[in-house]
Amino acid sequence: MAPYLSVVIPAYNEARRLPQTLPVVLQFLNAQPWSWELLVVDDGSSDQTVAVAEAACSAYAQARVIQNPHRGKGYTVRTGMTQASGEYVLFSDADLAVPMNEWPKLEAKLQQQYDIVIASREGAGASRIDEPFMRHLMGRVFNLIVRVLGIGKFQDTQCGFKVFSREASHDVFGRMRLYDDTTEAPKGAAVTAFDVEVLYLALRRGYKIAEVPVTWRYGEETKVDNIRDSWRNLRDVIKVRWNALSGQYRDVKNKNIEHIF
Repeated sequence: MAPYLSVVIPAYNEARRLPQTLPVVLQFLNAQPWSWELLVVDDGSSDQTVAVAEAACSAYAQARVIQNPHRGKGYTVRTGMTQASGEYVLFSDADLAVPMNEWPKLEAKLQQQYDIVIASREGAGASRIDEPFMRHLMGRVFNLIVRVLGIGKFQDTQCGFKVFSREASHDVFGRMRLYDDTTEAPKGAAVTAFDVEVLYLALRRGYKIAEVPVTWRYGEETKVDNIRDSWRNLRDVIKVRWNALSGQYRDVKNKNIEHIF
């Protein structure tokens, strides 16, 4: 029987953080009344991430580690989201910037027949802890660009805590164009705007999406490079817009959707 919830955690050179965060995730999941699985997807790490993850998961038959070649976060998340077998599939950043105890807020929306629920660091009830002003400003500028280009009306596309029904997870992530099997290996950590493409594809497929304010804590060991990743994210958004305008997502569109460019 398929588990109720699959949790996907992408990891790139996370040997320092995983010994603290994986036990928290596993303890949370093991305390729930429903069945679960945990997939830690390694992004071709050069440190001891795999060994550390396997050690943490070894006591749980429901937890396993998937080893990927290094292709960046988008491809890494895609691997877990398409291989997960749960009724619902949640991906969470390895640093648990959004703690697992925020899960019930997303689950409540799933019970209201939403197919996808995304955590948001914006809106009434949201809280950002210890975030530098410049990081927040850059995030709001990026979100404005996403809105101007017409890719959804979400307040926060980039928060690393999103849950999908199994159908939506396999369908949407399986249709990604930016970070698929042809993706070349980046240099170092690759934080990307794959979330924007995923949400755009979900809208085209007609899935019902809710956005839920959560508490989010900025991590001092973040892998986000303000300049490099801002450019990469902008490039990704432009690619999604171009793919849409040039008809490269035409085969993705659900026939019941009247108009999404």
